[in-house]
This record gives sequence, structure tokens and C-alpha cells, in this order.
Amino acid sequence: MSAKLPILLLICLLSFPAFAQQKTKKELKAEKAQEKQKEIEELIDAKTFVFEAQKVTPQGGRLIILNDYSYFLKFNTDITSCDLPFFGRAFNVAYNGDGGMKFEGKPENIKVGKKSKNINFQATVKGQNDTYDLMFRIFYNGSATLSINSVNRAPISYDGIIRAPEEKEKK
Repeated sequence: MSAKLPILLLICLLSFPAFAQQKTKKELKAEKAQEKQKEIEELIDAKTFVFEAQKVTPQGGRLIILNDYSYFLKFNTDITSCDLPFFGRAFNVAYNGDGGMKFEGKPENIKVGKKSKNINFQATVKGQNDTYDLMFRIFYNGSATLSINSVNRAPISYDGIIRAPEEKEKK
């Protein structure tokens, strides 16, 4: 009888993991948030990402919701391109221009500051007719705020999301 007891106890202990609890919703949510944070950090470390604008706040103006989600800023260390709407004062721009915040150029002075809840990312891009200071506050869930200061226009802020560029966008 005494020899059977340790064997029986060993069988019970070995079969216990089969009855282990599944992960709780809270644990699954935390795991998903951790994966998203890792994805965002990888995009920022690579300095290659796309910002899609969903809302815009001009200086001294009201929040404007953008119904068309085709407004973007594609950041890459080789070339950064931007096509965002602009609402506000312009000081020295071409007459009959398209009015948007549209530029392309090589980013300079790139600075990244990681914090516990977000990442501050800054860069300067010299376009054809203006210089743009880009200041991102990127949260680990993928949401972001972009503030743009330029020489010829009033400051403006955009709210949106950060995502990885698609294959066709990398070129």
C-alpha cells in the first residue's frame, strides 16, 4: 500500500496541468497590449511608419473630424512625404495653391524619447518651399498626435494612428 501511494500522487500531479485554468480576459487584454507596444516600438526604432490623420485642430480653432481617411504622413529616414489638410493662417504661400500641408523631403535632426506611456518623436523636414518641424507623441496602443510647425503657416495638430507601411508604400 505504501508503494502505491507515491505512484498515485505522482500520477495526480502530472495530470494537473491538463486541468489548468485558461487565461482570463484581463490577462488576454494585457498580452494583446504588450504585443501592440512591441509592434509600435519596432516601427519607431526602424524610423519607418505611416501616420493616418483622423482629426485636426488648427491653432485657435475647433476640432475638425476628417471623414476621409486618406490623409497621411509617411515617415522614412530616406524620404518623408506628407498629404494633410491645413486649416489656419498661411503667411507666405503660393496663390491658388491646393491649401493642404503637402511636402516631401529628407528628415533631419531625428530625436526619440521613450517614456513609460508614450514615445516623443521629433524631426525636421525641408520641403521645396518651407521647413516643417514634426513633433509626434505616440502612445503604445497605436494612437498618436502630430504637431507641425512651419515657417509659412500657423501651427497645427493632428490626431490619428500609427501603422506599419504596406509593401507598395515602402517604395
